[in-house]
Amino acid sequence: MIQISTLSIIIPVYNEARTVHQILDLLRRLELVNGIGKEIILVNDCSTDASAATIRAYAERYPEMNLRLLEHAVNQGKGAALHTGIREATGDYVIIQDADLEYDPEEYNLLLRPVLKGFADVVFGSRFMGGQPHRILFFWHSIGNKFLTFLSNMVTDLNLTDMETCYKLFRRDIIQNLKLVEQRFGFEPEVTAKVARVPGVRIYEVGISYYGRTYAEGKKIGWRDGFRAIYCIGRYGLLRG
Repeated sequence: MIQISTLSIIIPVYNEARTVHQILDLLRRLELVNGIGKEIILVNDCSTDASAATIRAYAERYPEMNLRLLEHAVNQGKGAALHTGIREATGDYVIIQDADLEYDPEEYNLLLRPVLKGFADVVFGSRFMGGQPHRILFFWHSIGNKFLTFLSNMVTDLNLTDMETCYKLFRRDIIQNLKLVEQRFGFEPEVTAKVARVPGVRIYEVGISYYGRTYAEGKKIGWRDGFRAIYCIGRYGLLRG
């Protein structure tokens, strides 16, 4: 059994004032297996709404959570926010969490299971493995996600079912030693390609729930990001950029 003292939770935030307090409520109530502690790092990517004020008010209300709020002076993109949070993480393992309500933090324990058993260094949470609730939305988005995963698998020689998933759990030294450059949603194919090349890395995948949002509810990713993902798969997978 592997011992983990702290899990660093990295949350990129851009105009999520409406939901960020709800995800923090879930994290506050969350009990990790084996008494693992939580380090919660929020990176405000120059939001134009009340996201930063909402987070500060929450931190004052619940000082025991020891929330860390990092700020970007200009909007740089989700990937850039993740770079900032990853660089500042101090936990044994690092997990990515969106500030919306599409993913359930209760399922961190599912991702931690193969790590604690000593099998995994990196764990992806798959929305397509089955066995967990999945909101029915956007046929072409699901086809696009599976197509991008297929292309990524071709160049990485992995057999993932969901490369584009938010929930990715990394051993901290592995993720901090990767040279990551993508500023927006290209983070997903880039980090997948680069982590696949880490000598001896053990990558696992577990099924997770997905409570997707519509664009009216705040979903941000679009078709341009899909084309960028294809470019990133080629650049970081085939060309090893």
